[in-house]
Parts: sequence; C-alpha cells; structure tokens
Amino acid sequence: MPKSNEQPKVNMEDIVALAKRRGFVYQGSEIYGGMAGMYDFGPYGVELLNNLKKAWWKEHIYDRDDFYGLDSAIFKEPRVWDASGHTTGFSDPLAECKVCNTRIRVDKELERIGVTADEKMSETDLQRLFDENKDKLKCPKCGAKDFSPVRAFNLLVKTNMGDFTGDGFDHPVYLPGEACQGIYLNFKNVVDTTPARIPFGIAQIGKAFRNEISPRNFLFRTREMEQADTQYFVKPHENKAAYDRIKQARFDWYIKMGIKPENLNFKQHENLVFYASDAWDIEYNFPSYGFDELEGIHDRTDYDLSQHTKFSGVDLSYTEPTTGEKYIPWILETSVGMGRMFLAFLSDAYHVETTSGDDTRVVLKLKPELSPIKIAVSPLLRNKPELVELATKVYRQLKTTFNGVAYDDNGNIGKRYRRQDEIGTPLCVVIDFDSLDNHEVTIRHRDTMEQTRVKISDLDATITKQLAGF
Repeated sequence: MPKSNEQPKVNMEDIVALAKRRGFVYQGSEIYGGMAGMYDFGPYGVELLNNLKKAWWKEHIYDRDDFYGLDSAIFKEPRVWDASGHTTGFSDPLAECKVCNTRIRVDKELERIGVTADEKMSETDLQRLFDENKDKLKCPKCGAKDFSPVRAFNLLVKTNMGDFTGDGFDHPVYLPGEACQGIYLNFKNVVDTTPARIPFGIAQIGKAFRNEISPRNFLFRTREMEQADTQYFVKPHENKAAYDRIKQARFDWYIKMGIKPENLNFKQHENLVFYASDAWDIEYNFPSYGFDELEGIHDRTDYDLSQHTKFSGVDLSYTEPTTGEKYIPWILETSVGMGRMFLAFLSDAYHVETTSGDDTRVVLKLKPELSPIKIAVSPLLRNKPELVELATKVYRQLKTTFNGVAYDDNGNIGKRYRRQDEIGTPLCVVIDFDSLDNHEVTIRHRDTMEQTRVKISDLDATITKQLAGF
C-alpha cells in the first residue's frame, strides 16, 4: 500500500524522462541528432494519443445528435489561405540577436520577465514594450542584449507540391496552418448531404504545420501537430447562450476524463482579432512553467464563411427549411492541439508515491479508458513452461474480451509492477504455482497496490467490475 499521497514537485524534465524511458514519446530523427519541434509517439504514446482521440470523438460525434465528423485533405487550393487571412496575418513577432542570429519570440520573452504581451498586438506596440524592457532581455543562446527591430514572421509552411518547373515557390501551395479551414470549405457539402440543420456542429481531427520561431516546452509548441477542432454553426446573434454552454462543456470534459480541477482555469483574451466577438482559453498548469493555453474557444461571428464566399464566388449562405430565411451562419469554435492535450493528461496522471520501506514509485493514474494497457498478464517465473502455458492461455482469453491486454514476462515480478505503474496499467494479472492447482490468479490494483485472488472462470467479470471502479 502507498504510505503517502503527498506529491513532490514534478517538473517537465521528469515528464520528458518518463516519456522516453517508457516508450511514450521520442525525439524526432533522434539518431541524426534530432529536429527541434518534432516528436514521434512510441508504442505506448500512440495508444494514449489514440485513446484521447477516441474519447474526444465519442464526446462530440457518438454522444450527441447535432455533430457530424469530417476528415479533410491536407493540401488546399492556395486561395483558401488568402481568404482565411493566413498569408497576411498569420504571424508571430520576431527579433533576432545581432551577435549569434538566434531568433526569439518577442511576446513570449516579454511575458517571461512579467510584461503583459500578446502576438495580436501591433508591431509598434510590441516594439515599444521591447524597447522599454531591453535592459532586462538577453539572448537565450549567447546572452547578448543587441537585437534587431521587431517584425512579423509568417508561420505558414510553403511547399511546391511537385512543381518542378522552377517557380514552385513563387506560387506556393501551403501546408495547413490550422486544420479547421477544411470544415468551412465543406460546410455546404455537409448541409447538402446530411440531415444537418442549424444549429449543428462539425468535428475534425487534422494535421497542421507551423514554421515556429522557437519550438519549446516539449509537446507544448511544435512545428507539426494534430488539432481537434469543432465548429458549431448558429443563427446570427444567437451565439451567446450556445457559446457559454460550449465553453463550460469543454472545461467539464477534462475533469470528467481525469484532469484535476485545480490544474485548470479559464482566461479571456484581452486582444481580440478584428472579426471575433469573444475568445477564451482553457488553461492547464503545466509542470515547470505554469498555466498556459490548452484549448481555445472562439466566437468567430460570420467571418469564415463570408470570406470563403467572397474569395471562391460560391454562396455559403444557409436557408432555413421552414421559413426560407437566408443568412451566413455564425461560428463557435473549439480548438485543441492533441500534443498539448497529451502532455496535460500525462502530466496530471504523473504521481510519485512513497511505499513500504521508504521506497518510492512513479505511477501514471490514468483513467482506464485512456491507459495504453488495461491489463498486463504475467507468469510468476518466465522459465517455468507450465506457468508460461497457463499465462499465455489467460492472456489470449482476456484479449477476446478487452482491448489493451499485454503479456509481460520481462524481469522479476516487482520490476514488472513498477514498469506497468509507469505505463499507467490499471490491473496486473499474475499466474503462480497455486494457479496450476486451484485455477486462481492474482489481480494487482495499480492505485492501491492491493492484490486479490480470483478464479480464472470469474476473471472477465471481475476485471470489468474493477476497471469500472477506477
């Protein structure tokens, strides 16, 4: 039994070390020295990531009647990004060290010294703040205090998309700076091919790419990401009540899925983009650097559909089927990077506990539906054929009923328990010599470390009950 639930302070280095040690996340192209802002999800990481996607998809598509799913193409006609404003307005404020040429994000460096800044502020305002605080700022690489003027740095990633004529980058195609544009492009298709009637939503999990100035904080800010987006279409000026409901529902979902309430808060945007009516972030208290944006919730008015109507020449108005009223719907958006979501759940589940004899263990207290492995089956000894045979039989039996069943015979039983604790496995099933005679196995509970004996014939029912009790 754990002796203490008091948590030592967890920092980001602890999370990164666990992610690598237990096969959750690897540095991208690691054997070549790695690439900044690029990460690969390992065997257990991809399972946690997929489970988060499934839970998010279930929340919006399977548990509701007013949402439709979508998976739009990564490449889009270049005028899409002109219409969305990305080719002119999708930028971060940049300054460059004149000594070593290191680029910094001006708003983030100002925030680091306690000066309120926002990437939506004008270059003039950011330059003024930068000049007023130059004596407190230094290059993170060489320590110099000599910087270039602040300028906007566009984050869209260009590609020639197979154009070998030589002018491909003069007329570029862009990788998506955000995934949601595919939803706007297909609004009319969804209305025409489904029973969708306003108000309704479209949900998508899609790739996005950003030429980030300074990728940082592990999975928090990367150059390649997946975004889980919803766009909820409402009648003009009927946005306020729906927006408040969506905002609270997203906050409550994180708590339902296991995030501790004290690690979440709301933050309203002070500087709105010109078309937005309102914008809030759900923030998470990330290890080492505190509260920062986890998910954005935005009231976008009619901007997106109006812009695409203007640039494409296709009318994206909606016509009420009963009254014939025609209008451009307003859009309420939620958007979360799956990497940030992954990092928040991994961090929140990370616990260090003191056990018997003042020993400590690291345990990921994930909800079973999120855990990469639900059940780990082990023979007490790997070199005893009779134990291996029965353990294999139990393992195959459980795989027919449950997803996420693993066979583990690596190391002694104590090391297996510690490894499965760090992976977040709720239950371990152990076959010992008594099992050969009485057909009973031991179930060990991750959080309490308690062990119970169960008949193999009762194993499925007992595991179902115990998983439901986490």
